Amino acid sequence: MSSRTRFLIDQVVSDLDRVLSDDALAALSDAERVEVLQAAGAAFRRVEALVVETIATGDAVEFPHSTGCRTQNELLQRALLTDMRGATRVGKVVDLVRRRMNIVSGDRLPARWPALREAMLDGAIGVAGMLAATEPIEKVSYRISAADRLNADKCLARAARGIRPDPEAGPGAEVQGPAPTLEELTLLAETLVALLDPDGEEPGDEPARRRGITLGRVRDGLRSIKGYLTPEVAAQLELILDALNNPKGDGPPMPGVAFTPTDGSAADDDAAESRDEDPYNSDPRAVIDDRTAAQKRHDALAAALGIAARHRDMPTPGGAGPTLVVTVDAKDLVNGSGKASVSGAWGQLPLSVASHVGCSGTIQRVVFDEGRIIGITTTDRVFTVHQRRAIIARDKECLIPGCHVPASWCEIHHVTEHARGGPTHTDNGVPLCWWHHRSLGTSGWEIRMNDGIPQVRGPGWWDPAQRWRTPRLSLPEELALARAG
Repeated sequence: MSSRTRFLIDQVVSDLDRVLSDDALAALSDAERVEVLQAAGAAFRRVEALVVETIATGDAVEFPHSTGCRTQNELLQRALLTDMRGATRVGKVVDLVRRRMNIVSGDRLPARWPALREAMLDGAIGVAGMLAATEPIEKVSYRISAADRLNADKCLARAARGIRPDPEAGPGAEVQGPAPTLEELTLLAETLVALLDPDGEEPGDEPARRRGITLGRVRDGLRSIKGYLTPEVAAQLELILDALNNPKGDGPPMPGVAFTPTDGSAADDDAAESRDEDPYNSDPRAVIDDRTAAQKRHDALAAALGIAARHRDMPTPGGAGPTLVVTVDAKDLVNGSGKASVSGAWGQLPLSVASHVGCSGTIQRVVFDEGRIIGITTTDRVFTVHQRRAIIARDKECLIPGCHVPASWCEIHHVTEHARGGPTHTDNGVPLCWWHHRSLGTSGWEIRMNDGIPQVRGPGWWDPAQRWRTPRLSLPEELALARAG
């Protein structure tokens, strides 16, 4: 940030430190306490506005990625030291007030809720107030015109500033009064919904006839999926995604490789409970494994499809389970340039897709001569069942600190790449969840092995000391318990 911006923010923090540095607050009268609370509320709302505007003026994708975070939500949690819910609420407000760039003129376009944005910047309303005022209308926004939404925006912004109709002064007259509570803002928004959408939503006809899923073509490295699910199918999908996105929850074991220790369960529990003592080993799960809701569902679906493809009940066309085939020119793979393609997908994909799949899969080299196959060789990079069991027993979950995706759901990553001579051995394999495996080369996280024990080093902004750290669950039990004690 600019030196002036940093100076002003540091000055505010310094002033607050002085307020908190002695027992002056203890000597206040009740009336003075109310004044302090009101002043603190005004400062708090402006700090929230500062956070929202800082995020809203940056690129929604490139800004988080430049810090080693996969999403805006993860960046907010790490930078603000807040939880998943708090970061999500801030992210929702960012979407409401972000002024996107006109790609032609380069000018900023108006926010979705411009009047409420101005009220927020003026300190009249905070994050909670923005959500209270907008959520009732956003829920039915597809049935309300943009003009009606903007009129509601102006009405709600005036109400947030304490400006109310004055019936005694005549039609259209307004009077300045106290600021409304969040409940009052929500009630006003719901009243506006009733006025703007009096009929509500009409029930659909024969909804089951519209069921279906369509896969689109690859565009900009992504492939669209569209369609409608019947309620019971959607409920089953939600249960699966929720189970994958909440791996610490109770429930039956997931299908696939499992490993049950014969003893030491209590020691495992003690070690797990003591993880919170090390802030670099025990960030809350959401700090690491949180994305936008849509991204979480995508990554959970990716894990579910991988589990399903390996499951014994899956049909085996051609004598093998459904196998993902990624095709890339050998020279491109070596040089790190060019494109890859996936079976069944029309279009080219980034080369990183081939590198990601090939890291933990089987590479088959097919030699062509004028369209004819003249040779096939296979290099097996897949860790065996026994190797996976051992790695799962050692590391127990995704190796990145704070990411608690169980190791049995993870991909096994070659710490030293196979192409650089790295063996497919337990001393060179660590579990990484789908996201951390895919983003390892760009996220700032580094992994190495030290005498067969994995170590992790995080991005510089997360750990300025840039120390190599052994994740708690990867330590031998006796060492983990000794550190915990």
